[in-house]
Amino acid sequence: MPAALDERGSWGNRESVDWFVNFAKVMFENFGDRVKYWLTINEQNVLTLSGPVIGTLHLPEGCTNELKEIYQQNHHMLVAQAKAMALCHEMLPNAKIGPAPNISLVYPASCKPEDVLAAQNFNAIRNWLYLDMAVYGVYNNIVWAWLEENDATPEFAEGDAEALKNGHPDFIGFNYYNTATCQWSDGTEDLSGAADQQTSKGITGMYKGFRNPNLPTTEFGWEIDPQGFRATIREMYSRYRLPLLVTENGLGAYDTLTEDGKVHDQYRIKYYQDHISQVRLAISDGCEMLGYCPWSAVDLISTHEGMVKRYGFIYVDRDEFDLKTLDRYRKDSFYWYKKVIASNGEDLSD
Repeated sequence: MPAALDERGSWGNRESVDWFVNFAKVMFENFGDRVKYWLTINEQNVLTLSGPVIGTLHLPEGCTNELKEIYQQNHHMLVAQAKAMALCHEMLPNAKIGPAPNISLVYPASCKPEDVLAAQNFNAIRNWLYLDMAVYGVYNNIVWAWLEENDATPEFAEGDAEALKNGHPDFIGFNYYNTATCQWSDGTEDLSGAADQQTSKGITGMYKGFRNPNLPTTEFGWEIDPQGFRATIREMYSRYRLPLLVTENGLGAYDTLTEDGKVHDQYRIKYYQDHISQVRLAISDGCEMLGYCPWSAVDLISTHEGMVKRYGFIYVDRDEFDLKTLDRYRKDSFYWYKKVIASNGEDLSD
């Protein structure tokens, strides 16, 4: 959200729907002759679920029901997305457009029935709310019931229901880094407090986060689950039967630049080998995949973990506050991925 519009209430202002649709119109007018695939709002579910952590949540002064305000803002984003998708089809009939949430399939911590219910709750709140709305134009029933219980259901303006029904994405774009695991919350725990986009303490009475003992983690504590990538793809395709486009997948790590200008990041190559192999298997399961986009080409400033968390195939010589030379250095993963591209994903060998 541009700062000038954030000062006018951000997504809490009903006019934000029109701001976004107008922005989309300008983009379609100026780039529609070249851009054929469009994404709406990157990781809308992260903006909603982790807004305080990443600095995107704008609460009006005197807000007394934070949950209601958050999901009203989320509603405005959903309506804006639907209207932008409809406008794309109107202005660019040969283009394709879809959402781009961050999807993590949720596992129950055990085979206890209550843990399975908790996983259904978390899946609904984290994943299906956004995709049910993008594809079908309706609120997920589990999430709506939870919002009703907390006096937090969003208010519909005139025309919202019709607009949401007319969105019709052509594909689903999604970012994937790992799965999640949770267990039942009996409603007595205090699960408040910050959590980033790939971890969650939970929601009292719905679920609480659980560290999966079967998965290794990155240096930044994110679980690594290549098979979960396949499971996530299978679940999405079985629910929505739309082509899938991986819009982000990658490994954030502390990279070391050697004196001769090299970065030996075999750990990143291994991450990509394991994950791209699972995309192949998902295709063999009958899932339709449009493509795969790694995150990222060049080291950049991570959302809330700064420059030390590097994702790129290309190293940038700078740190948190010292810009240094800003020179670029190709990592070992750069040359490996160049080979992967040339073989259209067939050659994943070192």
